[in-house]
Amino acid sequence: MLINCVAYQHGRKLADLPPADISDYLARDDTFVWVAMRDAEPAELAEMQHEFNLHELAVEDAQRGHQRPKIEEYGDSLFVVVKTVEQREEELVLGEIDIFVGHNYVLSSRQNSSHGFLGVRARAEREPHLLRHGAGFVLYALMDAVVDRYFPVVDAFESELEAIEDRIFTGTSQRDNIERLYDLKRKVMTMRHAVAPLLDAIGKLHGGRVPSVCASSQEYFRDVHDHLARINGILDSIRDTIATAIQVNLSMIALDEGEVNKRLAAWAAIFGVLTAFAGIWGMNFEFMPELKSKWGYPLALAAMFSVSFYLYRRFKKARWL
Repeated sequence: MLINCVAYQHGRKLADLPPADISDYLARDDTFVWVAMRDAEPAELAEMQHEFNLHELAVEDAQRGHQRPKIEEYGDSLFVVVKTVEQREEELVLGEIDIFVGHNYVLSSRQNSSHGFLGVRARAEREPHLLRHGAGFVLYALMDAVVDRYFPVVDAFESELEAIEDRIFTGTSQRDNIERLYDLKRKVMTMRHAVAPLLDAIGKLHGGRVPSVCASSQEYFRDVHDHLARINGILDSIRDTIATAIQVNLSMIALDEGEVNKRLAAWAAIFGVLTAFAGIWGMNFEFMPELKSKWGYPLALAAMFSVSFYLYRRFKKARWL
């Protein structure tokens, strides 16, 4: 679906265009066209391929979707894939934005994303001195907007991890804690799959050999690279903390099991002594000294109780009971 199609000259908006007029404006000097689409159909992409003369392999990747974040060069044009990440209730939803960039055009097509980029266009139009840089600056603005939306998701990960860590030492279900930790770990890895490849790819847009379309915007792409590096470092830290939290949680489970085992062992020792006394005095021998005494039974019970009480006190003092 076409969202908008606008021509710009010297950083200022010229007109909203129908798709059929795109090629006419591309032929003008100092003019570039910015087209935004959402969930584009194959027929729409085919029309844009004809208007912008897009490379067929890039269009094929855009039609398939589910691409790894990347930046590919096709002659003087670029094909960029960036993952969008949204937190919807308890689930992490990945979307995708495919961006075709030439020296006088930008075409973006987003998929499975509820967040649009009208704010990016409005911001760029308010800064014509930056929009004069052309398609390279628009590519930066789109990528910067996507990366900025990563930060709230990462902050939510940190808050969730802190909440789980507090629960570990409050006597809550350790099984539930482990399940929540592994669910958070899955989300972090999903997020990292969106960030790490893009971090590697964006290095092509600043320093060293840079595509001509991005040559005048290198410092802006370096800023995006710094943001991605920061996010990637936070994700690595969260992942390490999750691993530590899981180990601590398992240690807490082992400690709890050890406490239970100590209690069982203590009671088993007490009842073992009682069983030993009862077993000895319960043997059916004819000549046993205590059998003829009227105090034999009370004394036997007293001895059994005394030994059991002594063991109970010792185990209690040792914090086994």
